[in-house]
Amino acid sequence: MKESKLALRALALALALLLVFTGGYAFGVNSVKKKEIAEVPAGALFAAGTYEAEAAGYTGESNPIKVKVTVSDNKIENIEYTIDGETPTVGGLAVPKLAEKVIAVQSPNIDTITNATVSSTGFLAAVSEALRQAGADPEALVPLQEEAAVKEIEKTADIVIAGAGGAGMTAAITAAQNGKTVIILEKGLFPGGNSSYATGGMNAAETHYQAEQGIEDSVDLFYEDTMTGGHDINDPELVRTLAENSSAAIDWLDSIDAPLSDVGLAGGASAYRQHRPVNAKGDILSVGTFLVEHLSKTCEDLGIEIVYSAKVDEILMDNGKAVGLHATDSDGNNIIVHADAVIIATGGFGSNPDLIVKYRPDLKGYVSTNAPTITGDAIAFLEAVGADFRDLEQIQIHPTVVQTDGSLISESLRGDGAILLNKNGVRFTNENGTRDVVSAAVNEQPDSYAWLVTDEKVAAKSNVIKKYVSKGYMIKCDTVADLAKLIGVEEAVVQETLDKWHTACETGEDAEFGRANPEKNKTYVAELPLYAVQISPGIHHCMGGVKINTNAEVIDTKGNVIPGLYAAGEVTGGVHGGNRLGGNAVTDFVVFGRIAGENATNYTK
Repeated sequence: MKESKLALRALALALALLLVFTGGYAFGVNSVKKKEIAEVPAGALFAAGTYEAEAAGYTGESNPIKVKVTVSDNKIENIEYTIDGETPTVGGLAVPKLAEKVIAVQSPNIDTITNATVSSTGFLAAVSEALRQAGADPEALVPLQEEAAVKEIEKTADIVIAGAGGAGMTAAITAAQNGKTVIILEKGLFPGGNSSYATGGMNAAETHYQAEQGIEDSVDLFYEDTMTGGHDINDPELVRTLAENSSAAIDWLDSIDAPLSDVGLAGGASAYRQHRPVNAKGDILSVGTFLVEHLSKTCEDLGIEIVYSAKVDEILMDNGKAVGLHATDSDGNNIIVHADAVIIATGGFGSNPDLIVKYRPDLKGYVSTNAPTITGDAIAFLEAVGADFRDLEQIQIHPTVVQTDGSLISESLRGDGAILLNKNGVRFTNENGTRDVVSAAVNEQPDSYAWLVTDEKVAAKSNVIKKYVSKGYMIKCDTVADLAKLIGVEEAVVQETLDKWHTACETGEDAEFGRANPEKNKTYVAELPLYAVQISPGIHHCMGGVKINTNAEVIDTKGNVIPGLYAAGEVTGGVHGGNRLGGNAVTDFVVFGRIAGENATNYTK
């Protein structure tokens, strides 16, 4: 029943988007403005010259991808591009690779890049239009075959890391700062993985930012919230390590010029401890994009080598010790990195439907918020060296997910005061409850969906919300009547719901659902215009994974440490138990990434 409801909703929303963008390219890329076609000389493919075109990318038509394509009579010679609207760590890295590929194969008819589908589609659409202006039929340009012999590439480093997400890059930076040579093997074509998708913030207790803002919190309270949120099946020692090292992790981010200075509230937390980045104007930014940009830049500054399109499939062992990694690239080449220590940071398996169904059959049909590269490859190669696992069935669903493409609507919006209304226009739960509780509440509503509603006071300072609006996820409602029309109910119903919430905020008591301290929220959802997005739960995080100890050392099935082998981030199990609190994933990858990097360094000595 759940699966069919989700499928029907997804289909309906997809058709709606199709109607909006009729005549355009997929993924929201609108029609390209077509110009006059040049006359092609006899025997030529193109009319030589430079042609300009544009198409919508990640931020839509407001800031499109622009290209200048230079051609000779029979060759695509050069492609210049402007991609100001693309995320630097996603489209910003994908477009240069696509431009190089188009020139290499002399055709725009190439595959889009995983994780950057929207940017890829927009860029290729713009290039195709420029070639059409040059007198060619873009669809008839068959890609040239690139012939290359399979190679065996061998490298050596002090430490080799699988995965260039948050945990992998944090570990690499820590080791490099200690004077070690590091190579990272990354399955995708750019860094970030699931870390790029984090939109909220990083939980940390007893930080200097909390002290400066007069926020009372403690390591003990952070520990208790995380254990309670995880239904007390977490590993207490790992949770204690997470909480005790969280403040130092914030300081470390300060040291690499990645400050998280704004402090908000996340679901399941008893104090304001979710640390978020802001720009020069004070607007709240997406924590994942922000950190990935700074971590990748720091890796570059330290000379850390990242090998992209390198899918790790084997841990090299010698007399029971981890001594390197084997990977294959997209051309089938074998990449072997010999090292004194190995760190696994490949993430979970949220984008692998087969593994999801294997461990949780009840989640079949759920959309996933994960990056497409997060498919659980490490489970097989860790099993092969005798590693043990825990809690693999503990897969978290997030309550606020756009069903058309799995885009996550940040939990920080609810922490800042946003409310949830069902299809009847009324609140139905404590919006700041843990993710499993709020997800269950949404699923219990008519048609298993809800509307998340916030207001101008929050939106004005949130680049995250601005991005949701530009992508068409979040709808701007100038009046309460507009919001009611969007939901499909009478205005009086929505107004009554808002009035009850305003009263709760004024009195400090949410009589309906017991939301704690509503007066502390930064908004009453009262300042027009209002903003709303339709959401349902989606697969979000794998709490289970390989067993580690507090030194981030991997544990085998006999309870022993596997020498030289470390792991950090979502690939591990035990930190989050049966439910991860919002804001703890970033804490996890920074804290245990640093621990893995530090202990791998010590091991190599």
